[in-house]
Amino acid sequence: MKKFLKIFVGVIIISVFVYTIYFLYNKSQAKPVTFETTTAFIAENIIKKTVATGSIVPRKEIEIKPQVSGIIEEIYVEEGEMVKKGDLIARIKIIPNMVNLNNAESRLNKARINFKDAERDYKRQQDLLQKGVIAKAEFEDYDLVYNSAREEVEAAENNLQLIKKGQTNNTSSTTNTLVRSTINGMILDVPVKIGNSVIESNTFNDGTTITSVADMGDMIFEGKIDETEVGKITEGMPLILTIGAIDNTKFSAILEHISPKGVEENGAIQFEIKANVELQQDFFIRSGYSANADIVLDRVDSVLAIPENLLQFDDDSAYVELETTPQEFEKKYIETGLSDGINIEVKSGLTADDKIKKPSGSMK
Repeated sequence: MKKFLKIFVGVIIISVFVYTIYFLYNKSQAKPVTFETTTAFIAENIIKKTVATGSIVPRKEIEIKPQVSGIIEEIYVEEGEMVKKGDLIARIKIIPNMVNLNNAESRLNKARINFKDAERDYKRQQDLLQKGVIAKAEFEDYDLVYNSAREEVEAAENNLQLIKKGQTNNTSSTTNTLVRSTINGMILDVPVKIGNSVIESNTFNDGTTITSVADMGDMIFEGKIDETEVGKITEGMPLILTIGAIDNTKFSAILEHISPKGVEENGAIQFEIKANVELQQDFFIRSGYSANADIVLDRVDSVLAIPENLLQFDDDSAYVELETTPQEFEKKYIETGLSDGINIEVKSGLTADDKIKKPSGSMK
């Protein structure tokens, strides 16, 4: 019995050893490489493009500024409201300069004194004229002085009213203290509030902006493009806009302007570009939306194409490997066209039925 057990255990050990040798041998044998193939296809379009970053802004945006300095007394509009040219925006209460006010009051007082003196002489000379004591030519001198003094009083009164209220008693509208829109459009921003002090627009100061008005029906894309790409674009080129705030929608635009002067930014020279945006009725584009513009440099439609990673190169010639028999391949030189970085146009050398060897990195 013991002899049988020893023989049985020995057989088991030998079997395990033989199996191990067989397993290791099979594992060390290289498996045959099987290459996958693909075919060319008809691409709907292949577009070569460059990208510019920027934002969407109104073509015409106006900052409304006051013509007089003072304090905001009333604001009649809100952000997002539509206004027409001439619509009332705000009313300003004038805080007069005390020196100017004092001078204006002094001028009025002097004008009234002179007027009373001229009026007295005028009436006296008028009585003498009626009695025939003086000639009419002599009376006309007094009449001229009288009328001049009356005009001076009126001018002094108007000047005082302008300093106090920004208007005269003879005007029907307070053109200086009432701020009105100068264009048709939408109110974009009202940076001031009632009670804020504002400064008039003049030679030495831009003035305080009371509101910004823009025509939201005429929008443009303003962006910048690198100097390495600016030589490839021309005015009139089509653009495809992707707006960050609006998903799954593309907008068309036409390139209108390329700046003749570049500006250095972060060590690179950038050129400003502008393009007219073709708006869509279903979408409201707000001023300042960020956007990327794909500038179409070249385009072909409905052409035979292959993935660009199938190409191989022999000097300046491009070729692919075609399957002649199962897992047997040969070089086939082809003529290529436009590429978008993913797919490339095939002008000649291939048909849609040819089986093309995929590169080894594409194997599943």
